[in-house]
Formats: sequence, structure tokens, C-alpha cells
Amino acid sequence: MTVRMWAEGRVGRVEMDNPPVNAIGAATRAGLLKAVAWAEEKRLERVILTGAGRAFAAGADAREFDADPVEPHLPDVLNRIEASPVPWIAVIGGVALGGGCEIALACRARVAGPKAQLGLPEVTLGVIPGAGGTQRLPRLIGLAPALDMIVTGKPVGATRALDLGLVHAVDEDPLGWAEMLNAEALDTLVPVGDLNPPAADAAVLAAARATAEAKMRGQVAPLRAVAAVEAGLALPLAEGMAGERAAFLELRQGAQAKALRHMFFAERAARGRAWRGGTPALLDTVAVVGGGTMGAGIAYGLLNAGLKVVLLETDAAGVDRAEANVGRIIEQSQKRGLIDEGGAAARRAALTVTDDYARAGEATLAIEAAFESLEVKRTVFAALEAALPPEAVLATNTSYLDIDEIAAGVGDPSRVLGLHFFAPAHIMKLLEIVRGKATSDDALATGFALGKRLGKVPVVAGVCDGFIGNRILARYREAADTVFMDGSTPWEVDEAMVEFGYAMGPYEAQDLSGLDIAHANRRRQDATRDPNRRYIPIADRMVELGKLGKKTGAGWYRYPGGNGKVEDPIVADLALEEAHFAGITRTDYGPDEIRHRLVLAMINEACDILHEGIAESAADIDLVTVFGYGFPRWRGGLMHHADTLGPQAVLAGLQALAQEDPVAWRPSPFVEGAVAAGLSFADFAAREG
Repeated sequence: MTVRMWAEGRVGRVEMDNPPVNAIGAATRAGLLKAVAWAEEKRLERVILTGAGRAFAAGADAREFDADPVEPHLPDVLNRIEASPVPWIAVIGGVALGGGCEIALACRARVAGPKAQLGLPEVTLGVIPGAGGTQRLPRLIGLAPALDMIVTGKPVGATRALDLGLVHAVDEDPLGWAEMLNAEALDTLVPVGDLNPPAADAAVLAAARATAEAKMRGQVAPLRAVAAVEAGLALPLAEGMAGERAAFLELRQGAQAKALRHMFFAERAARGRAWRGGTPALLDTVAVVGGGTMGAGIAYGLLNAGLKVVLLETDAAGVDRAEANVGRIIEQSQKRGLIDEGGAAARRAALTVTDDYARAGEATLAIEAAFESLEVKRTVFAALEAALPPEAVLATNTSYLDIDEIAAGVGDPSRVLGLHFFAPAHIMKLLEIVRGKATSDDALATGFALGKRLGKVPVVAGVCDGFIGNRILARYREAADTVFMDGSTPWEVDEAMVEFGYAMGPYEAQDLSGLDIAHANRRRQDATRDPNRRYIPIADRMVELGKLGKKTGAGWYRYPGGNGKVEDPIVADLALEEAHFAGITRTDYGPDEIRHRLVLAMINEACDILHEGIAESAADIDLVTVFGYGFPRWRGGLMHHADTLGPQAVLAGLQALAQEDPVAWRPSPFVEGAVAAGLSFADFAAREG
């Protein structure tokens, strides 16, 4: 039973109980409707509505979105609650999100516990509130704050909810507050739907649209939400809700909503994953080797998770730099209000920075984040092996190097795995857990346990150059460089990919990371590069010219005075020169063709990764590309997007491009296999896996 009801004298108690978060499915809706009739029949004085466990209700059951709507519909249930002669009081101890917040809005009174959160995050699933959220919330708290909550999807805490007037009180004992609320005071409270809508402020509406276009570029739902709010300002509640509901039902069957639901379930599955068959090490103290930008970020993430950290450096100067790097992150977190002085002090107390490996002797896990050199890493692992207990797990944060070669220098290579963090490591959610040929189940289980402790999205990858994400990134950049040399400019490529949904294009992104990093990786690959594969030398010439990116004031773009980027004609001329040297007649590529080539290149590489067993599922590639590399979430990740194109269309596109370059554009056997089997990429991966 998802809804329980009982009477305590003249007070009715209704509790939603649908673990783990009281999702509002058909059974819950039916139970609430039944509770309205029950309370009226008993002529109760009030109904106190709660949620079992830690949540009030965390929204609709998204699994129902792919099927036809089932009665009773939530708007009808909430209209009955709001119109009932028996007033309902929402007691919000935890989260009230989406439909949960809309239920609270339909109640006569709302009281929150100190840790409560209320919000309407529907736009993050590609829809808009569908049970009165766009209509009731502006009536209750005003136009500007309502639009902010609805358009961004960000929840508010209890104190902010009280300031906005979203709740009547915040109380350590919210249930007690609901029980003690004076009956006369309760009777004077006006249902939210009976309140007048605010005035239609054109400037506020324009600002909301600008926010949606700037922060949620390419997404349909935020702008539709603004339109629903605006329409409701001039309509009776019933008419506004009818328009809202129609938009909700339309959007939930759209491509963006399906893509965002796919990502929601893929992320939830990944976060709940543990490695099969392994026993994780008990995590209390973790050693981190290397206190540079990456190592400091990893160390701070571990401190945030309540772990003790021993940060190891090579000498006293390195110790000072590492302490400063972590200290800066702590200070930045304080300035942003993420931690208070007590939290900062606790993190400093849990951190030891030293050049003495013996001081890491109690660590059960070590994460090496030293210079990207096989010799350096082997030296580090030898020192860790000597200093740490024999059962300690040894991890490398390498982005490209062969983990099996690193493990070969360790007496027990089963202890070794990759934990590939993404910069900034304390912020980015993705964690690639790389399995070497000797990596034990216990080591992998430890990696997953750490990922869960840190709140990361863990994905298993096999050993290859670049693992999953950087291997796809390398092919993306190669395709971009080819387009650049053959008929475009970096800014035209970047603009095309921003229009696709990336926050920035490949060239601006490389300016931020530094062209020297990619250059060093190309030099590492020189000895093994396929001589038949076309090589684009423009980036090498950029490094020769000292154009290393934003840190030098010039890369693919110029950054005069440290301000915004500007186009650099010298860079465009390099492509003309190299095309001339290679005897290439350049082509004027439009944005659609640029996107076609770059996206197909990534899809084909990802399919090779699946074919080789480097990734376990198509959904894992979606997680990597979205959380690590900026692929638009609202497209569902790379492989979900590939399935919206369809395997046959992907194969046809690759075959056409292979007429130009049969090496770079050779269709993956995985693409051919999916087409031959008549399956989607996701289903073919599941079958082959």
C-alpha cells in the first residue's frame, strides 16, 4: 500500500510510502484521491500529509512517462485536495520535488523541517510541471522567484522557502507544528489556487527567457515553462492548468525528454553499482601522490568525503606547492559558501602533506597523480609498494598510459587499477575505473566504493590508449583538425558544435587545457601511429610558434589583455599553407556538415570501443561523454544520440565518408553488426556483451 491513512481523534493522518523516495505513481495518486473522500466522509478537522522515510515525495514516477497517462491524473487529485472542505497540511521533512512540491502547493498549509528542500526540477527531465506548478507557484511567491525555480529547476532549502512564502513555517518538529496549528488560523488560510496571479511583468519574463537561452541552450522545456507561466497570468486557474497539462504531455513524448530520462536512469544505475564479487578495502586513510592541480583536486575531494589524506610529494618545495594548492581550493570553497570555517579547519586537520612515503603506511588505497611518464609512475609505484600494507590498492590517475605496463613493475599486479578523475577532480562527476588484465575484483570493488563515497558516476573501462573518454576525444579532435585543414576555421568548427549543444567547441576547450598537453601525447604516439593514416600538422606548428592556449595569451584564439577570445587570422593562414603543401583543394564546409563529420567520427570510435570490449555498455559511453566531455545531456549521450539517428543512417554516412578516406572512416564492425542484426546500438551492445 503506497498511501496509508488513519485518524487520531479529528485529525486525519495520510502517509505516502513508496520507497525509496515516494515517487508519485498511479497507486499513490489513487491512494491520495481515496484519502480525500475518506477525510470528508469522516468530517475530520484537518489532514496531515507526510512522506515515509527521508522524502516527502520526490516527483512523478518517470517510468510511467513512456506509457499512456493512467487515471487518476495528478492535476485532478490535487484539485480535489485544494477544494476539499477538510484542509490539508503538508509536513515536509525531506525533499518535495516536482509532483511532490505540487502536492504541497495544493495543501492549505505547508511546514518544513530544517533540512527540507522544495523544487520543480521538471525541466531537467525535458518537461514542465504538469500538475499546477507553473500556475500555483507564481500566485504564491510572485513571478520572478517562481520563474527562477521553474526555469532553472533548482530546489530551495527550508530557510529560503520560508523567506519566499513557499512554506508557512520551518520547525524542528514539523509534525508537531501541524498538529498544534490553531484551527481558526488554519481556516483563514486561502487555497493557493484562489489567490490572484501576479501582474505580467515583461522585464521579468524576458529575463527568464534570457536565462533559459543562456544556461540551457538548445533545450525546449525551459522556454515552454516560461510560456506556461505567462499564459497563466491572464487565465483562471483551470484554464491555465489545462494549457500546462497539454504542454507537459506533449513534451514528455519528445526526443529531449526521452534523452533526459535515459540519462536519469543511466546515472541512477551507475551510482548504485558495486563491483560484482569483490570486497572493497575499508577506506579511512588514502594516499595521493602528486600535489599539482589534479592531485590537489583529488585530495580535496577525498577530504570532502570525510577521509584522511596523506599527500605525497618529491621534496620540500613540492610539499609547499601542494599545501598551497589544496589551501587555495579550501579558501575558494569558503568564499563560495560551500564550507564554513569549521569545515575548513576539519579538512586541514585531516590532511598531511609530506615527502616521506612512510607516513602513508596506514593507507588502504593510494592514488598516483604524478607526471604523465611511464618511468615516473613506475618509480612512484615501487615507493608505494614499499611503504603501504601488502593488501593496499594501488591506483593510477593516468589519462593515456598502459596500466598493465605500470602494474608489471609491482610484485602483485592484482592490486593495481586505474582511477581516472577529470579536472577539476573535486567537482567533475565522472570516474573512469580502469581494469587491467590482472586487476582483482577486490581492487575494482574498492574503486566503486570510493566512487560512491565521493558521489561520482563510476564507469568501468578496459585498457587501451585513452580508455573510453580520451579515445573518443582524440578522434573528435582529429576529425575537427581535418575539417579545419580541408575547408574551415577553428571558430566555425567551435560555433557549429556549440549550436549542437556543447558549452564550447574543441578548439576553445583545447585552449583552456593547453596545446602542449596534446602535443606531448602525439609525440608519445609517434612510434605506433599508422603510417597510412592521414596526419594533420597544424597543431604542431602552433606549438612551435609558442601558441599554447589561454595561458600564453594565444592559442587557436588570441586572448588580448587576458579578456575574451578573438579570432586569429594567423591560425586561419596556417590551414591555407598546410593545405597548399599537401595539394588539397579546400571545401567550404557549412555547420551541418561540420557537425555531421565530427559526430559520426565520435560514434564510430565509440562503436569500436564497444566492439573491443573496452566499454561494457552503450549507456556507459553516454555517461562518459556527458559527465566527462560536455556532450549535451539533453541529447542523451553519444550512443543514445546515435540511436536517434539510427544504425543504418550512421553506416550510410560512414560509407560515404570512407570514399574520401578509407582509413579514418572505415565503419566499425559494431556498426555493421547492429545493422545486420536489425537492432539499436544499445540493444546490440547488450546482446554482444
